[in-house]
Amino acid sequence: MIEAGDRHEVTLVLNGRQVTIDVATRTNLVDALRDGLGLTGTHVGCEHGVCGACTVLLEGQAVRACLLFAVQVEGARVTTIEGLHGAGGALHPVQEAFSECHALQCGFCTPGMILTVTAFLADHPDPTDDEVREAIAGNLCMCTGYVNIVRAVEQAVAARAAGAGA
Repeated sequence: MIEAGDRHEVTLVLNGRQVTIDVATRTNLVDALRDGLGLTGTHVGCEHGVCGACTVLLEGQAVRACLLFAVQVEGARVTTIEGLHGAGGALHPVQEAFSECHALQCGFCTPGMILTVTAFLADHPDPTDDEVREAIAGNLCMCTGYVNIVRAVEQAVAARAAGAGA
């Protein structure tokens, strides 16, 4: 039986560097990132895996951090929005495209959306608009209407084709 006070040390590669954090058995990953490690770019939304605000990359795949216990990522590679960057520490091409295309308004969904798009483009380097819309459908945005988000993805694809890498 799991006791309420059970704690574990979890070691993972977070944003390119190894970290160890002490967490309660049932601490979800989003809370460990925000409260335990101070990485507040991963947002807490619905806490049911529906909205996508808590999306992080786990071994390069987009996952909902609210649906994982921190102990489940032992030894894994996790990237948050704070760890996403381009060459020389510049903005990642997806971040740059979101900025240039005004693909954000309030910004609440933006970190999860950017990480979802980053993972999607790694597997789909030349997507159609319909594929982009399907890929981001699991991330809720109440402000943008998604039009500029799709434009940002198209711009990130174009930047990759021009050699900027994404």
